[in-house]
Amino acid sequence: MRVHNFSAGPAVLPEQVLKEVQENLVDFKGNGLSVMEMSHRSSQYIEIIESARARILKIMGLGDDYVALFLQGGASTQFFMIPLNFCDDKKVANYIDTGAWSTKAIKEAKILGKNLHIAATSQDKEFTYIPKTWQLSDNPAYLHITTNNTIRGTEWKIDPDVPSDVPLIADMSSNFLSRPLEFSKYDLIYGGAQKNIGPAGVTFVIIKKAMLDKINPNLPTMMNYNTHVSKDSMFNTPPTFSIYVLGEVLKWIEGNGGLPGMQKINEEKADSIYDVIDDSDFYRGTVVKEDRSFMNIPFRLPTEELEKKFVSEAITNKMFNLKGHRSVGGCRASVYNSLPMSSARALAKFMIDFEKANK
Repeated sequence: MRVHNFSAGPAVLPEQVLKEVQENLVDFKGNGLSVMEMSHRSSQYIEIIESARARILKIMGLGDDYVALFLQGGASTQFFMIPLNFCDDKKVANYIDTGAWSTKAIKEAKILGKNLHIAATSQDKEFTYIPKTWQLSDNPAYLHITTNNTIRGTEWKIDPDVPSDVPLIADMSSNFLSRPLEFSKYDLIYGGAQKNIGPAGVTFVIIKKAMLDKINPNLPTMMNYNTHVSKDSMFNTPPTFSIYVLGEVLKWIEGNGGLPGMQKINEEKADSIYDVIDDSDFYRGTVVKEDRSFMNIPFRLPTEELEKKFVSEAITNKMFNLKGHRSVGGCRASVYNSLPMSSARALAKFMIDFEKANK
C-alpha cells in the first residue's frame, strides 16, 4: 500500500507513471535495454528527449520563439547562471525578494559582484505575503521573481507586468504547470523538476529565443545558455532517466485535462485542508490568505509539543513528510500535481480528528 506523501521534494509522482516506468524499466518498449543504459546519442533516446521538449512547450502554449532545455545542477545553479549570462557591468539585476529561494538567488548575484536592486521585499513581515507593488531600478537587466515560496507557503496569483524592454525571469520550481499562466509574459522560466513534474536530477529552463542574443559570450562553456541550446541539451550527457520520467509525467498532465485540469484538482485539494484550518482555533495558517500557496500549506498548532505529536501520529496513519521546514518549524503539507485527492481528504479528516482528541 502506498502512503500519503506530503513531501516538499523530491515529491510524490503519479502512480500511473511509476507503473509505466516499472513495466519498461528493464526492457524499454522492446528495445532490449533500459533507458538508463541508452546512449544519449541513440535514435531511441533522441526521440524521448525531443518528445519531452515539444510536449512541455505545448502544455505551456508556447511556440517556436521559445526553446526548452533540460539541464543539471538544480535551480541553485540557475541562480548564478542568470546574472552571468544576462547582467553585464552596465546593467542592474532586479529582484523581488519573497523568501528563502529568492534570497539565495540574490546572494549569488551579489557574490558575482553584479549591480543589484531589490525592487520589492516582504521581509518586513517574515515573507508571509507577496508584494503588490515594486520599483525597478534604472537600466534593469531583468526582473526576477520566485512564483511560489515552498518554505513560507506564499504564491504569486498574477503574472507581473513589466515594461516590454525588461525581461521577466521566474523560478517556478514548486508551482510549475500547476495551473494556466501567461507563460508568454516571461522571458526565462526555470526550476527543479522534483517538486511538480518529475524526479530529482533534471532542471527545466524555458528561454525566449530573443534572449539568446543578449548572452555574455565570455563565459565558461557550460555556463553559457547558448552552449546547451546549440546542442539540444546534450553538450554533455544529460540526466537521461530523469528526463524520460519527466516526459511521462507531462503525458499524464495532458491526459488529466492539461493545466485547467491541474488547477481544478489542485485548488480542490488545497481548499480541503485550508477549510479545516480556517474553521478551527486549534490550527493557525501562517500567511496572508490572499497569497496562500496551492502547493505548500504551512500551519501551526498551539504548542511545539502538539506539533511533534501531530507529525508522529500522522506517520502512524501513513501520512509522511508533514514536518515544517527546519528554518520555520511547524507543519507543512505539500500538495503538488501528483498528490491524489484521496490523500488531501485523508489529511483533512486526520486534522479534524486530531483536534478533537487534543483540544
